[in-house]
Amino acid sequence: MRWILFLATGALLAAPEPTPTPADADALYNLGQSLFDQYAPADVKEQYTFPTKDDWDKFAARLQRALDGNSLEELAGYEPEARTALAALRALPGNEDYADWLALRIDEIEAAKQAVAQSREPPPRTPSVRVPSSSVPLYDLWMSRERSRPVPAAAAGLMPVLRAAFSAEGVPPELAWIAEAESSLNPSARSPSGARGLFQLMPDTAHGLGLSTFLPDDRSDPEKSARASARYLRSLYLKFGSWPLALAAYNAGEGRVGRLLASRGANDFAGIAAALPSETRMYVPKVCALVAVRTGASLERLPLLHG
Repeated sequence: MRWILFLATGALLAAPEPTPTPADADALYNLGQSLFDQYAPADVKEQYTFPTKDDWDKFAARLQRALDGNSLEELAGYEPEARTALAALRALPGNEDYADWLALRIDEIEAAKQAVAQSREPPPRTPSVRVPSSSVPLYDLWMSRERSRPVPAAAAGLMPVLRAAFSAEGVPPELAWIAEAESSLNPSARSPSGARGLFQLMPDTAHGLGLSTFLPDDRSDPEKSARASARYLRSLYLKFGSWPLALAAYNAGEGRVGRLLASRGANDFAGIAAALPSETRMYVPKVCALVAVRTGASLERLPLLHG
């Protein structure tokens, strides 16, 4: 999938669905190179040479494989290239929505790098007797990261709307902070794979939840997208019996989570975490920690509001 081409061109920002044909991809690549040559600041051009199409395609394939695989070490290795791509993306006009998406992926790549480093540290001579703060692997790592992260400026205006929408669907309003992990609270955020909005819903998922994705795209409507995402999370919670598993299914797909639980004889997130995609292994503890930092609540202990 040539999603990296969209990082260079912004997918022209007018396409209703960001999935180009090969001919479109070639045109977008050429436009991206032209935009870079025309608009990129001199200091960016000194640090970054616009790559060949072959370079883009190889990088895209490697990074996608790392995100879908379960090697945190492999994912961590993409930090330099991802930062270079983000610098180029921010240098081009009209790409802010894609930049937010990539910045969140870099956050997860950084955490993967940190997790790998911690795993290589020798164990203490005297084992700790500290009671674990969560049954979710890497939760403490993400808590240390989220504690120092400022609340997004958009939270003051958006969170009352999102919390009310979640409550209306019977989902704990604290879980509405998933929007920060998904989009940095940017209603227009979108990924090169086609996800969009505060809750980064894919087109097929959005359609299944009753949302329109064409003129206007309901995924960019805070209240509509929040109600739909809350309904989806509620259904996943009822199916899997815990919020960490529901979050894993939200990110990696409920079919994959169900198959892993069955094949491993597991009944919780910790039992399948090592077999999940690296992105999901980062995502679940990140959301759990984010909810704890922003609301003071333990997500794992939050019940449905009704039903």
